[in-house]
Amino acid sequence: VNIYNKNIIEIGPGKGALTQEIIKKKPKSLHLIEKDHELSKQLNLQYLNCNYVKIHNEDILKFNIKKVYNKNSIILGNLPYNISSQILVKFLKSKVWPPDVSDIVFMFQKELGEKIIGKYLTKNYGRLSILTNFRLKILNKFFVSPNCFHPKPKVTSMVIHFQPKKNNSY
Repeated sequence: VNIYNKNIIEIGPGKGALTQEIIKKKPKSLHLIEKDHELSKQLNLQYLNCNYVKIHNEDILKFNIKKVYNKNSIILGNLPYNISSQILVKFLKSKVWPPDVSDIVFMFQKELGEKIIGKYLTKNYGRLSILTNFRLKILNKFFVSPNCFHPKPKVTSMVIHFQPKKNNSY
């Protein structure tokens, strides 16, 4: 996703590994939503002199993300795996559709990612794939090896790039 001069929202930046890569691409604005108080404090110190970076020490499941949307915002996240489906569903259940978001790129645990993109009449097809397919177009996906992380997790990850479909509202 081209993020140069775009409004970016990152969910779960943690210590800022992805954030550093985002900043290299020169976004117009960057909102970091981090629930952990200590990590949030660390991010505030790290990006103190970055006037376009705003840190929100909030729980994404309770946070009103619409207050940080700008026209054609891009949402990125290495989501906490234990709540990643809840985060996706939060976006899918938005009453205003399409949201002011051009792209959503999330990393999920591989097994959940396969349920999200599950095709009709396959074992992964279900409520989550139906809801996702109704509201989002899946543009791309790829796997990420556990070897890419430290500490190394016991699972493979899947990155999925979505775009909101324009006229699919409830």
